Amino acid sequence: MSDLVFDHRQCALGEGPLWHPERQQLFWFDIINKKMLSQTGDHPHAWQFDQHVSAAGWINADELLIASETELFRFNIETSGRAHVCALEADEPETRSNDGRADPWGGFWIGTMGKQLEPEAGAIYRYYKGAVEVLYQDITIPNAICFSPDRQYAYFTDTPTKLIMRQALETDGWPTGSAEVIIDLNADGTNPDGAVIDAEGCIWIALWGASRIARFSPNGALLSTVSLDAQQITCPSIGGTDLSTLFATSATQGLTAPNDVEGKTFNLMLSGIKGQPEHRVVL
Repeated sequence: MSDLVFDHRQCALGEGPLWHPERQQLFWFDIINKKMLSQTGDHPHAWQFDQHVSAAGWINADELLIASETELFRFNIETSGRAHVCALEADEPETRSNDGRADPWGGFWIGTMGKQLEPEAGAIYRYYKGAVEVLYQDITIPNAICFSPDRQYAYFTDTPTKLIMRQALETDGWPTGSAEVIIDLNADGTNPDGAVIDAEGCIWIALWGASRIARFSPNGALLSTVSLDAQQITCPSIGGTDLSTLFATSATQGLTAPNDVEGKTFNLMLSGIKGQPEHRVVL
């Protein structure tokens, strides 16, 4: 499936693919190597940071909100200028950010975790209207943050639990009531990683270590799978000019003898399925 490789650079831990709807451009991260990557045509782009960076939301045509291990910051794609927005566990050097995504109200959900996978060292937060509030505590590996097209639900997982949670939302995007299990992967032993929701409300989940992405209905029924050559698929994104291209990041981290496609970023055309545009972050 080498013809499905979108970008040939190998990431130690590729994550956070974001299709920018105004730029028509994919951005993603190599968390371990502290980089943000992109590609336009056949031209690769890379931005080096001094801390781990993991996820972003788009603010406007030229700016992103990026999550690092100590803060959320505003980043200008063209000039590399940056401005602090708010702290994120800045006094906890053992943690870093992980999965994150903008919500339909312009907020930004972001998870944190221990750099050495310390159990329950992380949390999931929401940045909204200038402030960060904790939503869930005692999280080990936060992943699969995404939102239904009807704005009724958020989804997330703590990967070691193998459970995808569905959270009802209020009209301003804050959680209401308790999260419920919508998908349980314990029976087949697969590990849920990043996720994205398409225009039909179906959730696409990267299955770490299983070389595939699974598509589930809004009620949690398995609909289909997409197999890729890399073992450790980390996160999908749906973009392209007509929102019908599935992108996926992967990782070489932990592999003793990675093959030549591990850690690369993939793309494939979807048939009859479209994504929903990524939401803008409102600062």
